[in-house]
Amino acid sequence: MGTTAAAPPSPVASPAAAPSPPAAAPPSRTGPLSVWPGSAAAVGDDDLAVAGVPLTEVAARFGTPAYVLDEAEVRDRCRAYLRAFPGADVCYAAKAFLCRAMAHWVREEGLGLDVCSAGELELAVTSGFPPGRIVLHGNAKSPADLEAALRLGVGRIVIDSTSEIARLAAAVPAGSRQKVLVRVVPGIAAGGHAKIRTGTDDQKFGLSLTDGSAQHAITRVLGQPRLELVGLHCHLGSQITTVKPYLSAVRRLIGLLARIHEQHGLTLPELDLGGGHGIAYRPGEPALDLASLAHRIRAELARGCAAAGLPVPRLTVEPGRAIVGPAGVVLYRVLSAKRTGAHTFVAVDGGMSDNPRPALYGVRYAPRLIGRRPAAAPEPVTVVGRHCEAGDVLAADVPLPGDVRPGDLLAVPVAGAYHLSMASGYNLVGRPPVVAVTGGRARLLVRRESLADIQERDIGL
Repeated sequence: MGTTAAAPPSPVASPAAAPSPPAAAPPSRTGPLSVWPGSAAAVGDDDLAVAGVPLTEVAARFGTPAYVLDEAEVRDRCRAYLRAFPGADVCYAAKAFLCRAMAHWVREEGLGLDVCSAGELELAVTSGFPPGRIVLHGNAKSPADLEAALRLGVGRIVIDSTSEIARLAAAVPAGSRQKVLVRVVPGIAAGGHAKIRTGTDDQKFGLSLTDGSAQHAITRVLGQPRLELVGLHCHLGSQITTVKPYLSAVRRLIGLLARIHEQHGLTLPELDLGGGHGIAYRPGEPALDLASLAHRIRAELARGCAAAGLPVPRLTVEPGRAIVGPAGVVLYRVLSAKRTGAHTFVAVDGGMSDNPRPALYGVRYAPRLIGRRPAAAPEPVTVVGRHCEAGDVLAADVPLPGDVRPGDLLAVPVAGAYHLSMASGYNLVGRPPVVAVTGGRARLLVRRESLADIQERDIGL
């Protein structure tokens, strides 16, 4: 006869109760600054300031390329998620962008953290992040990943394959148990590009609901005395801008929870719906409505569990891009401008080594000239990087003044997520610095990678 598991302590420590502001998300804006941080404001006719700091001053002080993060915007977005999902756990997806300061901000705002490697985990914990509030993901966790997770005491490990089950169980110290979730693939196509859709059976993540792999893995986990199954995990993909796929996932996962209860006599107390919440990169693009998402998910979960005769599990969501993406701006210096046939190419001092997303997914941005008043009307140009690849395109067919010239400064909004976190060492250019701005002040968070840094790793013949 099975037993009902008691709800374990939440991996996220809830912040102290306080009156909730009526808004569930930062106030939205319209117009050309709609995708910039909420603090962005014009300075005269030719500059922009973020958090009271002119971007031209950031470029002059820290050089280019440089990434700028609005600390207050990050914190506001963390708080918006907590307001939208009261009583739930909100875990920031570190893969979007992680540094010590980011881990500190997220911890102070009461969020948990989800990580995908021993590197992300160690950085977070050595920055003071409580390991019990951390979830470890990964479709192919290395022995080092699992060793670090067990040694540091992460709150949850997400099982992503059947081969991982025995390997993890064998690594858990005798006399202890590790809380785990099973990542379920519900067979739902959602996401802004084929390469970032993870809810269907034709990709590498998770265990299929359709072919029975998820159910088989659950049975295997329950047979391991050193593993404690506390819930299900599901991540549909990235850049999802409608609520409907999440509601479909909730219904299918409730069905699986009901089957687990029927077959094993076990009521799982947690349900992690992942993230993938879409944001706008250019004015006028759609973004996921956070308030609607939260309200409709909670309603669907309550309705479905009542119909299945189950208690409502504790909900977890894992936003990454939606928290840090809109808080970031990247600054580039123009190196050349030339016309080739019918095209004008504006080359800058960065590119695919600090932002591979356009090459990977065809993402489009809205760069802006700052630092001088243009004398020519806008015309379509293609902003390209400095690297030896024809695909090193940062922004195709975007309007910029027709007199763009070397030395000009371009600012690109919505640059906080999946830029530096995916940066490479291509052409040994070195990764840009990260600068935080808040209250009219700028401070360096991550210094520029120098040629000396690169050379020190090369130990010679």
